[in-house]
Amino acid sequence: MVAIWAKHKEKVAAMQVNTTAAATAEKAAQYSSQVQKLEDRVQVLERIVTDRGYDVATQIEALRDVRDVEQSDSGVPLNVSNQEKV
Repeated sequence: MVAIWAKHKEKVAAMQVNTTAAATAEKAAQYSSQVQKLEDRVQVLERIVTDRGYDVATQIEALRDVRDVEQSDSGVPLNVSNQEKV
C-alpha cells in the first residue's frame, strides 16, 4: 500500500513540474514578444531623434511659445460695456 501511495505521489509531483514548466515557458514567450516590441519601438524613436532633419530643440521651443501665448490671455478683448454693434 505504501509503495502504491509513493508511486502516486511521484506521478503527481511529475505532473506539477510539467505544468509549472509549461506555464513558465509560455510566460517567457510572452515576455520575449513584449521585449521585442519595445525594442522595435525604441529603435524607431532613436531613428527619429537622430535624424538630421528632426530638430527637437526647435519643436520644444515652438511648444513653449504656443503655451506662452495661450497663458498670456492674448487677443483683442471685446468691449462689452459699450455694447458695440457689429
